[in-house]
Amino acid sequence: MTTKPGLAAALLEALKKLDPRHQLRSPVMFVVWAGSLLVTVFAVTDPSVFTTAVAAWLWFTVLFANLAEAVAEGRGKAQADSLRRTKKDAVARLVNGDVVAGTELKIGDLVVVEAGEVIPGDGDVVEGIATVDESAITGESAPVIRESGGDRCAVTGGTTVLSDRIVVRITTRPGESFVDRMIALVEGAERQKTPNEIALTILLSTLTIIFLLAVVALQPFAIYSGGEQSVVVLTALLVCLIPTTIGALLSAIGIAGMDRLVQRNVLALSGKAVEAAGDIDTLLLDKTGTITWGNRRATEFIPVGPTSHEELVAAARLASLADDTPEGRSILELAGGEPASEHEKTGEFVPFTAQTRMSGIDLGERSIRKGAASAFELSDTAREIVDEISAQGGTPLVVAENDKVLGIIRLSDVVKPGMRERFAELRAMGIRTVMVTGDNPLTAKAIAEEAGVDDFLAEAKPEDKMALIRKEQEGGRLVAMTGDGTNDAPALAQADVGVAMNTGTSAAKEAGNMVDLDSDPTKLIEIVEIGKQLLITRGALTTFSVANDLAKYFAILPAMFAAIYPALDKLNIMHLATPQSAILSAVIFNALVIVALIPLALKGVRYRPSSASALLRRNLLVYGLGGVVTPFAGIWLIDLLVRLIPGIG
Repeated sequence: MTTKPGLAAALLEALKKLDPRHQLRSPVMFVVWAGSLLVTVFAVTDPSVFTTAVAAWLWFTVLFANLAEAVAEGRGKAQADSLRRTKKDAVARLVNGDVVAGTELKIGDLVVVEAGEVIPGDGDVVEGIATVDESAITGESAPVIRESGGDRCAVTGGTTVLSDRIVVRITTRPGESFVDRMIALVEGAERQKTPNEIALTILLSTLTIIFLLAVVALQPFAIYSGGEQSVVVLTALLVCLIPTTIGALLSAIGIAGMDRLVQRNVLALSGKAVEAAGDIDTLLLDKTGTITWGNRRATEFIPVGPTSHEELVAAARLASLADDTPEGRSILELAGGEPASEHEKTGEFVPFTAQTRMSGIDLGERSIRKGAASAFELSDTAREIVDEISAQGGTPLVVAENDKVLGIIRLSDVVKPGMRERFAELRAMGIRTVMVTGDNPLTAKAIAEEAGVDDFLAEAKPEDKMALIRKEQEGGRLVAMTGDGTNDAPALAQADVGVAMNTGTSAAKEAGNMVDLDSDPTKLIEIVEIGKQLLITRGALTTFSVANDLAKYFAILPAMFAAIYPALDKLNIMHLATPQSAILSAVIFNALVIVALIPLALKGVRYRPSSASALLRRNLLVYGLGGVVTPFAGIWLIDLLVRLIPGIG
């Protein structure tokens, strides 16, 4: 769904960003921009090869910084253009028969959409069931089911109904649809700096002010020593001392972090959410569909007392004839799959309710029920079987006729492969995992132990999730969770990172600060990894930027004062040719290193699950030490070429 923007387009955008109003957004780069303008004035009024070269490379420094941001934004704009092409001007048929343009719909309007028609606006299905093609939004070609009365009722404007007929209640105004919001977000129009990004900007601004004062104060000492320095040299010194590398790449790192999420079909509604994902301490995960496959199936009939196996199977089949849930269908399959006879169709089917926690059929004088163990009075033998199934991670369903327990059905769910290893990685990162399930405590404990999560919340209700999130946050921890239903909305809003499923209700998507277009709850783990990669990348490049300034000191300061203090020549460990070649080489390296680091800023530093102390050691060894060594080699190589220029070498 995305395309890489051309380099020519990115360069054109980089030139546009030379506007001083844009440069003011980054104090560090604004100082470089102002310095470039100042040196350019000297290059025009008192031209020389050295001054002209310094002016040119200072402008290149600003241009390359703009290029990093333009390339990052270009990815988002390419995706935004792709999304714009998916938008279709559709007409809407209201339930009262009126036909209006999709742009005239209001919140609350009821719209009829049939097979082959485009859904005119975002909303919830309130009547009917249909297959919908959402490939324009998610990139997945397989159609999805949308139906009323559940957690898969939300539909997106611009998608197409493939079969059947649905009635949709519009939930957004024209121009504020999900696709409109995606377009605005992915092209960066609504990107705001995150708290950590703001804090780092303040730090970089403070360092810039300190170095500016230091350079200004340097001139009086130079005059006193009889070695007055030119404005061009002082400007070059300032640009090389301030943290231009991270200042140039900071915006690109943030944009690229959101883009990595978009590439995985996750829409982050704010940069803060991406950043928070990298600092998560507690991860709340639904058991069904996330830790386990979620398709619980009947795997065994266990008679109790004098009941024969055949009697239990027959009763379980009758109780499941009208049960259209996956569990109910699996019971029918295990019982033989025989359809209801004409006599059985005369029975009165009893649907499952949260109050009774059972379902079944009344057939003449026979009242057959199946349901949760807590809904029945169990004998000691039946209780032992129920506890054993629960302890093994299964779900027991009790079957009874006329209040007499006949036996137990074992429903089994399977933990997804590799989950224990993934949770071990999260534990190594210091993240605590909590499994949330509606199962009884015994079943929850068995699944939790098999999966390797740190804790579990059994028989969880919406208010229990809220209480758990608040308890974690009161301890100063950041919490992430997924959800798709209206009853998940309060918890999604409370969580620091709330990932709503695209198949879920509009309330859930409005409450969360991320939306997973693939509706895959396990993607929450990937989101945490992407958030950590963003923070690691920013930290690594900040370390490199500060460290490589050290080498520039050894290039410029000896060159400035070696004529006055010959002893300083010993610090010229790179044996640079002349003061002018040393200064110009440092300025050129300062510009080129930005270009060299653009791919790393966009791709991100490779993420490896490890503790904070291990990450710090890695940063210092790889990017700290590398930031010191690389400039020495780079400036020395550049000097070999620069010294060949007449008037400099």
